[in-house]
Amino acid sequence: MSGVPYNATVDLIERNLRAGRGERRAVIDDRGATTYAQLAEKVNRAGNLLRSLGVLPEQRVLIVMHDSVEHVALFWGAIKAGIVPVPVNTMLTAADFEYMVADSRARVAFVSPALVEKVQPSLRPGQQLVVAGPGPDGLEARLARASINLEPAETNSDEVAFWLYSSGSTGKPKGAMHLQLDLVRTAQLYGEGVLGIRTDDIVFSAAKLFFAYGLGNSMTFPFAVGATSVLISERPTPAAVMRLLREQQPTIFFGVPTLYATLLAEEKNSRETSSQALRICVSAGEPLPREVGERWKARFGADILDGLGSTEMLHIFLSLREGEIRYGTTGKAVPGYELAIVDEHDRPVPQGDLGELRVSGPSSAIGYWNNRAKSLATFRGAWTYTGDKYRQDADGYYVYCGRSDDMIKAGGIWVSPAEVESALIGHDSVLEAAVVGQEDEHGLMKPKAYVVCKPGVTTNAALSEELQQFVKGRLAPFKYPRSIEFVESLPKTATGKIQRFKLRGG
Repeated sequence: MSGVPYNATVDLIERNLRAGRGERRAVIDDRGATTYAQLAEKVNRAGNLLRSLGVLPEQRVLIVMHDSVEHVALFWGAIKAGIVPVPVNTMLTAADFEYMVADSRARVAFVSPALVEKVQPSLRPGQQLVVAGPGPDGLEARLARASINLEPAETNSDEVAFWLYSSGSTGKPKGAMHLQLDLVRTAQLYGEGVLGIRTDDIVFSAAKLFFAYGLGNSMTFPFAVGATSVLISERPTPAAVMRLLREQQPTIFFGVPTLYATLLAEEKNSRETSSQALRICVSAGEPLPREVGERWKARFGADILDGLGSTEMLHIFLSLREGEIRYGTTGKAVPGYELAIVDEHDRPVPQGDLGELRVSGPSSAIGYWNNRAKSLATFRGAWTYTGDKYRQDADGYYVYCGRSDDMIKAGGIWVSPAEVESALIGHDSVLEAAVVGQEDEHGLMKPKAYVVCKPGVTTNAALSEELQQFVKGRLAPFKYPRSIEFVESLPKTATGKIQRFKLRGG
């Protein structure tokens, strides 16, 4: 057996009991607050419940649940028992669940009541379903009957602790396998190293627990220091997010660029009507437009630390940080991670040139379950290949230029969709934008923009011309969108990433 004896739950949950923080609030969900002492008991009950259901070490269990303290308890209880939890996106289709149930070979699926009809038909003989709700056979009653004492499994640092499925925006989801130590490493390197998270912090993440981003935000980082995590079971609509910001007064808020832009679109939303305790905000999922960051800081009084992370790396490894804010860039490497921008021959490019970003760091997944070809393409030695196009400016800041398959070659020159989108979003009428390459009447590739305008804006040819001139005034003239189509919404993955491939044939 390689590695050293280690269990992530014993470390990250029980360290709070050892530090005398048992009576501090660990989680606030729709039903109230749970202290660290209470959470530790729930975690033990969850681990014992799993063992009573016949789940053995290294076997998988699916968690298809809305965010709640029970979701938290199942994730950490499974890891303590040596069982592999697989939190999955609650917004997927029945076909997606069928694929994940079969691919993971999960012994048990824990499912919120509203999702049972989507998941239950996929279960095969030997796979059990537990409804995460009331009733004698529901999760709440089962947990209440389980023992509060649980001996941890004899796990080690190099063992697989949990899986996370990729968003699958361009194909079938891939099960990224993460090790026991990956969680605490992200807490040390990003949670403490970049955010400076403290015991007295209250954190609120609009990103859900089943996302790698949300898992770190709402569990790993606060639990590592004994802070308090606010969960929201419902969809994080702008109204729901503003309500939680106002009621719970978090000090750290995690969102995505679209959410920040939507909150800013409502003039009444401000620091005064949300959390007056906000000290820092974080964004990931898509590049944060410069104007959104600047306007948020002016109105909400807190900087947004834009960052790049992935399911494969578990959390953010490239980020802005306090005192080094440069909106329009993704900042610099999180200490503990190494970055390189390489060409198609895997050679580092000169500073300022465009290439694919690769990352090396201690939280990388070890591979994809049952997908050797994709594993070999993504995980190469110590490096994880992101598929993101970047360049590094003269001051060492990394500038996002799009996904490898999103780049547009117009007139023989590469055009970054992200750069054009950021320019468009700088216009007062634009809420969101997506830019793709589309052939003109001569068969030449040119940038085309799909634009979602702010409420009340009249869309017409005059506005289209105005937006084109606006971009020309901000970027090199050849980068402006040759055509603009106004749309009600943009196609996105469940993580909020724009699915540009769905627009290319438009």
